[in-house]
Amino acid sequence: MYYKKELEVIKKSNRYREVKLFDEDLVDFASNDYLGLSSNKELFEEACTIVRNNKFNSSKSSLLVNGYSKIHKNFEDELCTYNNFEAGIVVGSGFLANISLIESLVRKKDVLIMDEYYHASGILASKLVSNVYTFKHNDYNDLEKIIKENKDANRIIIAIEGVYSMHGDIAPMQINELASKYDCILIVDEAHSSGVIGDNLLGWYDYHNIKKQKNHIKMGTLGKAYGSYGAYILASTHIIEYLQNRAKAIIYTTAPSLFDIALAHVNFKYIMNNKEQLKEKIKVFKNIVKQYLDIDAKSLILPIIINDNQKVLDIQEDLKKQNFLIGAIRQPTVTQSILRIILKLDISEDELIKLCKFIKEYK
Repeated sequence: MYYKKELEVIKKSNRYREVKLFDEDLVDFASNDYLGLSSNKELFEEACTIVRNNKFNSSKSSLLVNGYSKIHKNFEDELCTYNNFEAGIVVGSGFLANISLIESLVRKKDVLIMDEYYHASGILASKLVSNVYTFKHNDYNDLEKIIKENKDANRIIIAIEGVYSMHGDIAPMQINELASKYDCILIVDEAHSSGVIGDNLLGWYDYHNIKKQKNHIKMGTLGKAYGSYGAYILASTHIIEYLQNRAKAIIYTTAPSLFDIALAHVNFKYIMNNKEQLKEKIKVFKNIVKQYLDIDAKSLILPIIINDNQKVLDIQEDLKKQNFLIGAIRQPTVTQSILRIILKLDISEDELIKLCKFIKEYK
């Protein structure tokens, strides 16, 4: 057994992970299916019809060979229209989107400055480039200090998340102001913000009412609020053209699944057509959390700090006995172990209240 010692260390620290099949009857407060669209069979059937009416069932090849379909293009165009970006491109996953952006955009004389809590895919991608800095989480003063220290760089690229996946907090608008002031390219990973925040549920740029500029890049996944799988990148036309010519994770990967893109498109339309009802339910859920736990939830991610790896697993098991499934997140994903509760909109208010009462006891 080549990695026996390493596995033993992981197990002793209560960091051991395994793939599990959970009871589907548990009330799901663990997944990133924020709007509950993964179980909507009507939307599923609509996506099936779109693919059924297409000549081909699969992408067949990369986007740049012969894998690009009208299904891909229609979704890209709709995302650009609603988000007010010039151009877009679909990608196989959020992980690949971050690899694509960082590996290709950061050249030898450029500087990349990332929030210290940026997603693991971005951290991994940053190992492929030089001149990488991190700034203290959501600390725009620390960010400006690093920008000033690198004023002679050819380009400065800032990478942040709209909503941070483990903390549920929102990046401040001042980061965009600094990007404009110092002419920096700004990458915003909207995986956990699209469909969740903003007047139009379009994410971080929408939340802060930011007018799109040439330096703005928005990327997001389809496996969360959009109830499918895959990702997208939106930017100015010349940046998308550049990615098509330099991003290895786009050029050398089979184009995203036709069904996944069709399903995401159908779900996106549903969100846009029902955004007022969805926003109202988000408000109701946040009010319940405030009332029962005295927490001001900024998004649909509710982290409860436990800071004990064994205890967080024990609580997760206790809650399963009460018919609730929640996330037990440990290092290295987080610095302190947390219960990660997702306020999924397909769950009843009564179930949320019941869970909050149990969580209050643990707090």
